Amino acid sequence: MKNFHCCASCVNYEVKKENGKVTYRCSRLGFDTKPTYQFNCWDPKEVVKKLMGKNE
Repeated sequence: MKNFHCCASCVNYEVKKENGKVTYRCSRLGFDTKPTYQFNCWDPKEVVKKLMGKNE
């Protein structure tokens, strides 16, 4: 899990492009984040769950 746990691999992670600016946001927590941040509420995307299963 430690190799996969980050905001960018979470189902709540959003990337928005507005006026030439890219923002990264957590839709669950409601604030800006960065792809490499980690929080305890992490819920991995399905593709990440599959990758985690292969590496165990």
